[in-house]
Amino acid sequence: MANVAKNLFKASVLSCLMIVLSGCAMLGLAVPTAVSGCAVGINYTFTNIAYKTYCYPVADVEASLDEVLKRMDIKETKRETAQGNVSLTAVTSNLNIYIDLERVTATVTRIEVNAKKGIIFKDKATATEIIVQTEKSLAKS
Repeated sequence: MANVAKNLFKASVLSCLMIVLSGCAMLGLAVPTAVSGCAVGINYTFTNIAYKTYCYPVADVEASLDEVLKRMDIKETKRETAQGNVSLTAVTSNLNIYIDLERVTATVTRIEVNAKKGIIFKDKATATEIIVQTEKSLAKS
């Protein structure tokens, strides 16, 4: 009987530790989001791809994005347009950047930026900055 109680106690302690430690891990993910300030309106997919929706037509967002990529010295390597949507591929010395502009309505556009470093790693900071700078450029026009 003492053995059963001991095992139950160990299982309880292990369960409590798992709950507490998983809570700390989630706190570690929440703090950078709260601190990021300007990027508050930017969301991320489960795979860490940054996206945001603008109340501007695709053509306006595309023009602002072109200006931003030039200013950030990011070289565009490929552009495809299909059914009002635009897909761009761009590169830096160590990043491959994939940008999609999706026409939601005639006056609403969703931008999605995936900045990849190698096969696995993502650069959320660069993806976020492209979106933030595009938004600033749109506000000026």
